[in-house]
Amino acid sequence: MEHQEYLVNELAKLCGIVPDYWDIFGKKHTATQEMKRATLRAMRIDVDSTEALEREIRMRGTRPWTTVLEPVMVFSAEKQPVEVPLHLPVPEGAEDGLSITWSLKDEQCRVSKHSLTEKAITTAGTNWIDGTRYIRIMLKDEADREPGYYDLYVECNHRDGIFAGGSKSLSITSRVAIAPDACYLPEKLKSGKAWGLAVNLYAVRSERNWGIGDFTDLARIVEWVHGLGGGFVGINPLHAIPNTYPYGISPYSPISRMYKNFIYLDMEAVPDVAESEAAGDILRSEAFQKDLGEVRSADLIDYPRIAKMKERILAPAFVSFLKKHHGKGTSRDEAFRKYCEEEGRALDAFALYSALWKHLHETRGTHGWPQWPQEYKDHEGEAVRAFGKDHNRERLYHAYVQWLIHEQLGGASALSVKLGMPLGLYHDLAIGAIGGGSDAWIYQSVMGLADVGAPPDDFSPAGQNWGFPPMTPEQLKETGYEPVIRTMRESMKYGGALRIDHALGLFRLYWIPRGKEPREGVYVEYPHEDLLRIIALESVRNKVVVIGEDLGTIGDNVREALKQFNMLSYRLFYFERNYPDPSFRMPEKYPEPALCAVTTHDLPTLTGYWQGRDIAVRKEQGMYPDDESWKGQLQERERDKKLLLELLRSQGLLPAGSPEGPGEMPGMTSDLMIAIYRFLDSTPSRLMLVSLDDVIGTLDQQNLPGTVDSHPNWQQRTPLTLEAMVRDRRFLDLAARLTRSTRL
Repeated sequence: MEHQEYLVNELAKLCGIVPDYWDIFGKKHTATQEMKRATLRAMRIDVDSTEALEREIRMRGTRPWTTVLEPVMVFSAEKQPVEVPLHLPVPEGAEDGLSITWSLKDEQCRVSKHSLTEKAITTAGTNWIDGTRYIRIMLKDEADREPGYYDLYVECNHRDGIFAGGSKSLSITSRVAIAPDACYLPEKLKSGKAWGLAVNLYAVRSERNWGIGDFTDLARIVEWVHGLGGGFVGINPLHAIPNTYPYGISPYSPISRMYKNFIYLDMEAVPDVAESEAAGDILRSEAFQKDLGEVRSADLIDYPRIAKMKERILAPAFVSFLKKHHGKGTSRDEAFRKYCEEEGRALDAFALYSALWKHLHETRGTHGWPQWPQEYKDHEGEAVRAFGKDHNRERLYHAYVQWLIHEQLGGASALSVKLGMPLGLYHDLAIGAIGGGSDAWIYQSVMGLADVGAPPDDFSPAGQNWGFPPMTPEQLKETGYEPVIRTMRESMKYGGALRIDHALGLFRLYWIPRGKEPREGVYVEYPHEDLLRIIALESVRNKVVVIGEDLGTIGDNVREALKQFNMLSYRLFYFERNYPDPSFRMPEKYPEPALCAVTTHDLPTLTGYWQGRDIAVRKEQGMYPDDESWKGQLQERERDKKLLLELLRSQGLLPAGSPEGPGEMPGMTSDLMIAIYRFLDSTPSRLMLVSLDDVIGTLDQQNLPGTVDSHPNWQQRTPLTLEAMVRDRRFLDLAARLTRSTRL
């Protein structure tokens, strides 16, 4: 048993399982043998015998030599020409009969060919493994290449049959990425600063939308923020979600991070709706108008009802598109065809998943691919191909819907560019996608049999399970990092900035094997340098600034690496303290390469913070282990409010005659809100994000971590309409104070 424990520890180390970590309370957690085994099983690794453990360890120990060519290699564009290591099984003295040809094909299908004859081949190293001699040969490129992705094709020939099965030839392919050393940062932002408005698009109430914010609202917000002097508009993730209660409404639990939620479409702005007599009849019907009036006046967003209403109009609109445009050579036909060609297989797979999901949900009541019949679980299987062929029209419909999103969201983004906004749309990328969704179906061989979460902290003493599977580092590399590349590329299409949620996940993720509690989880390391370079490559290509959400116990080494790659830090006013002293940091202590803000969707609004609304709701939800914990937080909040006022007063930001203590100021005032944002405005941080909810005085935060259906997460609508907010003096007053600083 002692030997097996040693083997488990060795294998865990080879697979990136972190042996221990320190939590936010300063407590050390050591991964147990049980958790190491459970995590290795979640990676689909056999750990059930001494022989299996030894085999797995040996395979990983010898892999650097027995792998002819790595499936993917990521190089710095600053360190060229590149050298690619090739490993071949060649008997001693048999190099004379060896020849190698290799080529690199770029994304424009331009090919450069190279060859090495036996006299030109130089051995860079040798190793004997299980009686077989392996040699290392460095394939040296001859050019400084543009950053991008290249297909490497290598063919090896030998006059004797020295390769597997007695073959005289061996061929293999690999992906080579040549990436910049830093993410994109516009010249103006290197010396200037910009501010933007954070908006939960789903929450926006307007006189014309259908009970949920849409892309026409977004375009109006872009115009409005530009007029106020803002440089960007921050929005929640727009990822595709089920739009079902209670688990299918969080924008951070998508079925796909690559494609978007159709619920944000402005149906009345779709040309095919205007051209469809059937869609018009539905829209004008008394029953539909009644539904429309009810969702518009509701206090909470009714996702399932609104989604069904929009689908009722999308169906006849699609029929009209097929009849009047598809295959007819019209401008809309050409635009749709171009979109589908550019998206390629990724869109095909998502559309096929969506068609299958709808069909099986309606016929069998399933809610995700793990519940599907076995023959439909393989996305490349014969049954799935047959379904796609038999249901081609349904597949086309889902591709059509994503194209409509592309048109409307692309229009809002293009408007920000036309107006000259420095960054335009600032998007948010969730850390993962749910296990029953399309991303997990398409890349299921990459997904671990576990959930991602977070260890215990002061907000969640039992830890958190976020309900989506992690990607296994080894299998991710086998795909050539395809899921990462595709996700980043899709996320950067429609804006000038991207926030990566939980940027620590690029370095390590907290795995919770199935059947285990969140507090039992362990961290698993990821090839962070490769991932950072890929993000940098997509950032530069798309001219998108990247912000890494680096809150919590993330470690200075992680923040330093993000900074090295020009990823802006993410700093929240609530948390910027002189720990262990609870006093707030002075403005000059904020980092320059950062975005600063007051709060997020998971934290209290300024009004909620000042009134202790978050503490009261957590008390109502029974989230405190005892009354002492609850009273302790109340006391800390009163202390923090006093410290906050002292901070603002020391900076001369409070109006003359302002109350001395929080007891004299029972509620958040407009003057106090403006003073807090003026404080952030005075920091060196390049970007500042103003929360719309803070300006209009919203009481409740959008999400209360640790709850699902006992709190109206992701459903609360703005108390004011967009039309009223555009006229609201509080935005003008705040903007007037902010634009006094040097802005882009």
